[in-house]
Amino acid sequence: MADDRDDSTDGPATRTLSEADSRRLVADAGVVVSDWATASDPDAAAEVAVAMGLPVVAKLCGDSIAHKTERGLVRLSLASGADVHAAATDLLAAATADDGPVELLVSTMLRGNRELIAGMVRDPQFGPCVMLGVGGVLAEAVADVAFRLAPLDDLDAGDLMDDLGTQALLGPFRGEPAVDRDALAGTLCALGALAADPGIVSVDLNPMIVVDGVAVAVDALVEVLDDRADA
Repeated sequence: MADDRDDSTDGPATRTLSEADSRRLVADAGVVVSDWATASDPDAAAEVAVAMGLPVVAKLCGDSIAHKTERGLVRLSLASGADVHAAATDLLAAATADDGPVELLVSTMLRGNRELIAGMVRDPQFGPCVMLGVGGVLAEAVADVAFRLAPLDDLDAGDLMDDLGTQALLGPFRGEPAVDRDALAGTLCALGALAADPGIVSVDLNPMIVVDGVAVAVDALVEVLDDRADA
């Protein structure tokens, strides 16, 4: 007798939100993100950059653009309106038909000696989990990542921080203050709260740059179910 079971291992269809929409979603939940704005053309990008305060970062942004760095769609350390205008012109010219509707995203250029990564994932065995790890150039070398089941309270968030092996990075570091644990706990709890929305599949904050002790997300990528209604 024929076996009519569906042996497919494929899960439900998903899609990624643009960085702009991802930033809005996580910021509304309580995640600390860098200052940013969107623009439709180079003139507008230069205007918002000057108003925001130079230097800035410019990126091409769209729902179908998940890996901007690999495609060269990020411009760093733009120090003048003219630099932003030129970068924005190049970025728009790099868009392809497969990218669909695109816009420019301009954000403040943050610098720090420490980077973290954080996110929310749905493990097939354990369910939704919040992740925290060491980011930047040390990420591959130390592979220091920890997880906690979502949702989290402040105590859980503190335990998650304590699970990292490289605790020295959370204390005073190279003349910079210790990581603000309360602020980081707020971000971790916010990620856990996002897991309550079954339409959100995953959240990736990579990297989070530590500035004056505060871990600030400078990029965000949210994956949602294909049929999730946009807010």
